[in-house]
Amino acid sequence: MLLMIAHDSLLPENEVEIQYFNNLGKESRNVFLNVVHNKEGPAMSKSTINTWIWYVVLVLALLSAIGAADALRRPPFPRPFKAFRHNSVTKVQQARSKLDDAYKWETRWYEQILDHFSSRNTTFNQKYLFADQHWAGPEKQAPIFLYCGNEGNIEWFAENSGFIWDIAPRYGALLVFPEHRYYGGSMPYGSQEAAYKDVDSLAYLNSEQALADFVTLITDLKRNLSAEASPVVLFGGSYGGMLAAWMRLKYPHIAIGALSSSAPILQFEDVASPYNFADTVTKNFRSASESCYRTIKASWDAIRSLGATREGLQKLSSQFHLCNDLQDSSELADWTSAAYDYSSMVNYPYPADFLQELPAFPIKEMCNAMGPFPEEEVLPRIFAAMNLYYNYSGKLECFDIHDDPHGLSGWDWQCCTEMVMPLSYSNTSLYPPYDWKFENFAEWCQSTYGVKPRSHWIVEQYGGSNIESVLKRFGSNIVFSNGLVDPWSGGGVLTNISSSIVALVTTEGAHHIDLRSVNTKLDPQWLVDQRSAELAAIDKWLREFQADWARGRAEVL
Repeated sequence: MLLMIAHDSLLPENEVEIQYFNNLGKESRNVFLNVVHNKEGPAMSKSTINTWIWYVVLVLALLSAIGAADALRRPPFPRPFKAFRHNSVTKVQQARSKLDDAYKWETRWYEQILDHFSSRNTTFNQKYLFADQHWAGPEKQAPIFLYCGNEGNIEWFAENSGFIWDIAPRYGALLVFPEHRYYGGSMPYGSQEAAYKDVDSLAYLNSEQALADFVTLITDLKRNLSAEASPVVLFGGSYGGMLAAWMRLKYPHIAIGALSSSAPILQFEDVASPYNFADTVTKNFRSASESCYRTIKASWDAIRSLGATREGLQKLSSQFHLCNDLQDSSELADWTSAAYDYSSMVNYPYPADFLQELPAFPIKEMCNAMGPFPEEEVLPRIFAAMNLYYNYSGKLECFDIHDDPHGLSGWDWQCCTEMVMPLSYSNTSLYPPYDWKFENFAEWCQSTYGVKPRSHWIVEQYGGSNIESVLKRFGSNIVFSNGLVDPWSGGGVLTNISSSIVALVTTEGAHHIDLRSVNTKLDPQWLVDQRSAELAAIDKWLREFQADWARGRAEVL
């Protein structure tokens, strides 16, 4: 025990003092020991030692509070889809069973090249979903709709991209959903453990390799189906939407157009404001309730203060019905922060179960859930909101705040290597003020993965700076759709770039709501109009392809 090692005569006289010293970290205890033993100087009297001890206590307490505050200010990784924490590993299977009748696919595997940019012959098995029930066939040059897989199980994205399934009969389209490498079942080296082992095994997890996967897979598939003349249309939402846009730009001979939904292709350093995301979340909650906003704003200090001691962490764990005790208050802060982020992303005008089983307009309902408690009861109000967001179904007995049912853990690596998307919080933000600094981010990545982020590589690789003047000279056939309720919209393309690279922006739209299933009873008119514009663009791309084909000018692979 620290105090016994230090000096028998300095044992504290009450349990509070004992508990405080026991809770000191290793470095703090070392400081205490050095002061007590005073190895470098003359011997100190007991009264002088006691004075020094409590001076150190005060300093360490201050530094501890500052450190805790900094931990709470630390923003989450910029995750279009990361750590949604369904708290139920059966969620995907339950959702799948409900959709079996509507969405039927065959799960297939493709022997994919591990490194497309070298002469190595190493391969891995890539999963893709194949649905041909509506395909009119190669003899009619019927199109192929390819969804660019995101950072997770491909089944999850297929189930939540109902718009593609809805329009397949209209076009007689074949649907293909390739899974992104290093996610779901598409693991190089045979398992996630082997694929995520170290820097060398993770080296092939990046967007360039993923795009090359899609190109290789769809090209071989078309040959095997004798469908070389069938045009390919790309779809994607969030990171998948970024991939769809980039694939159209990098491989225009592979696909005739792309619907890029809620794709923050500009949310990179020195391109878009790092405050966009948090400012949008803040606006959403303040619009719903000023009282709700004030409670959330006050919660960070409340969590930090109560979580400063071991007993306080246990009390927080109990109060928030966590399955496992907190080790640090920042864990709870991250968990609550995620609920505010993701409820903004999925603030749909109807019930949905994409991230969680949620009611219509979940932000409003989270704020309403706080209502029974007085505003000064900050933590009970916050728990009520969390229970609404994470347990709307009422089925959970406790919350596992580290659950990752969709296998999204590779995203941190991508953030540390190429997807460097700064997020900062202003003084008026819902969150504690925080200024993103590349140096701090790079230090974390170096200590975690042994790599230094390439902060501008994505912009150098795909473009982004002065995108309006650049893309209008060489790009074509991309629809960028964004809803301004979505926190990622600030990093999206919000204005038309040319007659064929257009931006569809809706004031009330949330994260790729346009890719969700058509709901004739609940879809607002603005969403109906948005989808009509998207269909008109696809119609145009297909007409132009057919006209070029008739003149012998269409390029196919």
